[in-house]
Amino acid sequence: MAAKLQSTDSDDLVENHEINVTPFIDVILVLLIIFMVAAPLSTVDVAVDLPASNAAVQPRPDKPVYLTVKGDLGLALGNDDVAREALSSTLDRATEGKRDTRIFLRADKSVDYGALMEVMNLLRAAGYLKIALVGLEMVGQPAAAPAATSPASTAPVAR
Repeated sequence: MAAKLQSTDSDDLVENHEINVTPFIDVILVLLIIFMVAAPLSTVDVAVDLPASNAAVQPRPDKPVYLTVKGDLGLALGNDDVAREALSSTLDRATEGKRDTRIFLRADKSVDYGALMEVMNLLRAAGYLKIALVGLEMVGQPAAAPAATSPASTAPVAR
């Protein structure tokens, strides 16, 4: 017995005009997860009550070096506490010995001017002369107007 199978005259394959978006969605989800994990790692988590300023916002580098003067006058480089005696060597390690690196100096609102100047003198003695003061941006104030009693946003701004 013989059976005849249905066949076409041409052996061409039928073209599929649909786009398979599953790999694209997988890649996007992986990128989203990477950015969600990496974003909190690029912030400084030392809690300070920053004073507000109405100066124009300046761009910051890719890897800023934050030196924080806490309310108890302790120092923190990034998230790590630093003794005043070890500040120079710790900064050298953090900046890979590049003394022209801009140091972003943050200070709690309760820190007095004299204590802030002592830290700035320590930075100058260590050879770091580029210092940017970090404060909060004033909401609703133009850059040249004096700060009155307007509330401050929570975004740190380098001056």
